Amino acid sequence: MFPSSSQRKYWMFESEDELNSLRETANAKYIQLQGRSYGDASKANFFLTPEEERVMVKKFQLNLRDFCKRFQPAMPRCVMGTAFHYFKRFYITNSVMNFHPKEIMVTCVYLSCKVEEFNVSIQQFVANIKGDREKATDIILNNELLLMEQLNFHLAIHNPFRPVEGLLIDIKTRGSLHDPERLRQGTEQFLERALLTDSILLYSPSQVALAAILHAASKLQENLDSYVTEVLFGNGGRDKLEVLIDAVRAIRSMEKTADSAPDKSYIKILDKKLDKCRNPENNPDSDIYKKKMQAMLDEDDDLYYTISAQNQQRNDSALNMSIPVSPEVA
Repeated sequence: MFPSSSQRKYWMFESEDELNSLRETANAKYIQLQGRSYGDASKANFFLTPEEERVMVKKFQLNLRDFCKRFQPAMPRCVMGTAFHYFKRFYITNSVMNFHPKEIMVTCVYLSCKVEEFNVSIQQFVANIKGDREKATDIILNNELLLMEQLNFHLAIHNPFRPVEGLLIDIKTRGSLHDPERLRQGTEQFLERALLTDSILLYSPSQVALAAILHAASKLQENLDSYVTEVLFGNGGRDKLEVLIDAVRAIRSMEKTADSAPDKSYIKILDKKLDKCRNPENNPDSDIYKKKMQAMLDEDDDLYYTISAQNQQRNDSALNMSIPVSPEVA
């Protein structure tokens, strides 16, 4: 249940100001670490500002949505919802200059496929990616553990899709609205846009679901006020009604500006800037990254041979004998 979940305990925040403050801290930490040889004026021109980082995150959120919608085989909505949660969580405490969003984005989707039990192999997954699929496979697998660590291994996600189904059933059962299924299309469109906002980090899945239902009803010029006040809450829940109304208003307000795409010419400028200031240790195209990966492979090989030798020694000791090598093999 959501009230006792890690999502509720660790990944719900008080306000957008709190989220932006955490993101600004992540930006400042990266610049402090990587900008030691730069003066203040040079830093401002070379590194991304917190606002520029937000623009880049927004761009790749739109890419994430489009990737999930085009994915073959067709992807359940919960997979996309979970991927959005992972992506947003990651960039609360990490800078896009440290970990490029295009790499974290696909890793979030791949991990969410596993968590939501949408069974696709890595080969099926990368078949949906344009370009070098072998490279994409390496990037995803190399980033998967990093992503889980940054999420503190809190992988279970409560999306608003299930509460929506519960509300539709309840409206059919206890409400007076004619054919509540008419609300489904508008509700789904609202939820898709809401995932692009911070509402899923600020409000419970049931609040987001109710905002979606009420939005869809208003688009059809239907009024569900009496259902909410008299049926859903009744006399015993009137004290919570004001909080709910404020939450629904805030969620609907955030949804209105959800998918306004950043200016393409501005994005090109930021892309070039990001390519220059991103951490080379986490850039698969950099020599530093390639050397680091090779060193890790060499360490794994050394560890494998060490463990193999130790196992062989234990086997020989258990038998109290050494196994002679055949002259032919020698």
